Amino acid sequence: MGKTSLSKWLFALMLALLLVLAACNQDSGSDETEDPDTEEPAGDSEEEAEDDGLYSIDDFSMTKENQGEAIEGGELTYGVVADTAFAGTLNFNFYEDAYDYEFIAWFDEPLFDSDANFNYTNDGAATYEVSEDGLTFTLTIKDGVNWHDGEPVTAEDWAYAYEVIGHADYKGIRYGADFENVVGMKEYHAGEADTISGIEIVDEKTLKITHLSTGPSMISGGIWPYALPKHIFEGISVADMPASEYVRETPIGFGPYKVESIVPGESVTYVKNEDYWRGEPALDKVTAKIVSSSTVINALETGEVDLVDSFPTDQYPDVADMANVEWLGSVDAAYTYIGFKLGKWDAELGENVMDPDAKMADVNLRRAMWYAIDNNAVGDNFYNGLRWNATTLLIPFFQEYHDASIETPTYNPEEAKKILDEAGYEDVDGDGFRETPEGEELVINFASMEGGETAEPLANYYIQCWAEVGLKVELVDGRLLEFNSFYDRLEADDPAYDIYQGAWGTGTDVNPEGIHGRTSSANYTRYTSEEMDQLFKDGNSIEAMDVEYRKDVYNKWQQHMVDNIPMFPTLYRSVLIPVNNRVLNYSIDPASDLRRYEIAVSQEEPFVD
Repeated sequence: MGKTSLSKWLFALMLALLLVLAACNQDSGSDETEDPDTEEPAGDSEEEAEDDGLYSIDDFSMTKENQGEAIEGGELTYGVVADTAFAGTLNFNFYEDAYDYEFIAWFDEPLFDSDANFNYTNDGAATYEVSEDGLTFTLTIKDGVNWHDGEPVTAEDWAYAYEVIGHADYKGIRYGADFENVVGMKEYHAGEADTISGIEIVDEKTLKITHLSTGPSMISGGIWPYALPKHIFEGISVADMPASEYVRETPIGFGPYKVESIVPGESVTYVKNEDYWRGEPALDKVTAKIVSSSTVINALETGEVDLVDSFPTDQYPDVADMANVEWLGSVDAAYTYIGFKLGKWDAELGENVMDPDAKMADVNLRRAMWYAIDNNAVGDNFYNGLRWNATTLLIPFFQEYHDASIETPTYNPEEAKKILDEAGYEDVDGDGFRETPEGEELVINFASMEGGETAEPLANYYIQCWAEVGLKVELVDGRLLEFNSFYDRLEADDPAYDIYQGAWGTGTDVNPEGIHGRTSSANYTRYTSEEMDQLFKDGNSIEAMDVEYRKDVYNKWQQHMVDNIPMFPTLYRSVLIPVNNRVLNYSIDPASDLRRYEIAVSQEEPFVD
């Protein structure tokens, strides 16, 4: 069914060339293609594309139809689609990229379950109670919740995760506003206290956490839901934990499967955790493995993998009628974006600091670059309608909070040229590219990463469209960057980066402070403002328990980011999941109560196409 790698490459290149000719050379105006709404997807996944060759995420189901009865035991292979090795930081407290998450989620899990609105419930491994003032949470771990080595998961383990992430030597990206909201955390983080005064261990299974302020995010991400086994890690320095054998070689959790073996960067094999607190898992063994975007179609057709974490939407037309899988789909909790480097992370201050002399400091330059690219055309030509033009940084996944009424720059190269002209960016030497308002050469260094067959033509498309409005943009190092290297350099504020193309998985808490906050090291643009600080405070205040109040606050934040443009979203995304017909009890619907331990198979061998 699938095309060869060569033919797919030629197809992608053809699309890129057509897109450049059709989009960059249009006179003006925005693309007429309508954006999909944010309603929950439903219906038959085998709907054919419209006459224009485009698909809609509304045509996909989120829950697989079971075919046959479950056999006892069985094995399953889960593909993680990536064109790079996974980093192998296999612990929720330390991992930094989405690939590692996919490997962790088979053997560990949060202590809280969440409902269809992504709010914590008491149905998971722990329960919570809240004081009348909303500041103190009493957390209780249920009996029978044990680490894979048989030791119980304790309140001390939960508190230990806070102590490690809050430690001054912690190297990860988790520490931020939610942790600083814990009473005594700032003092502990600064080395002024040996303990966190707002955390009290009541007994083996119970702890209390008291906060400085409260609001709606407390039950959708404000409480850190991941424990860290203290009996395993307490002899290791915090700085050395991410590279330790208990993260890289022999990680443990309390999830439905236990790690049996790891092939670094390639795969993890798991066996069932017969002591799992919800009940014995249905499968005997699971293997999660990296599958490249160039081989994923063959891996699905032959049954090498039963399902994947996310299928490349640009390849979907090649396999829409694949007979041995059922296609599931939904609006993704993620977006792609162009970010501008506007400052640096100050480790001593523990916050982002803007540089007024940054090359991209002029918001007029940033706004012109947004107007210069046609994201509707990118979504249609590269992703067949399964990605589409993005507007604000609160994505349609958050249906109640995404403000579709905000006007944002949409493809208009003439407007881009006008903005640059008025801001003083002129072609002084007649080479076709604009100089700075001071008459100096302007070369914008663009970092973009490898990833699938569209990565290079897409990066080249952006560069050519910026060239159409007179901006000279060049790839950092003259090439696409490997995924892990790209993010290592981005986090380190590599001065070679002026702008970059990235992607964010937002998680399920609408509060954007974790990505964009002043004290978030994950705020890679390094943009800060006092107005934004106040909006974040208001959006997670007790007043924000009123949904309409909170919506108004976040609408203002969306507008603030459109006005100031430290980054702009390019595409909202669909997630497509092909699932072999033998797989039972699988869903990507957040309202579903299906769990990984219930996943089963109806026969020993996968169906092949």
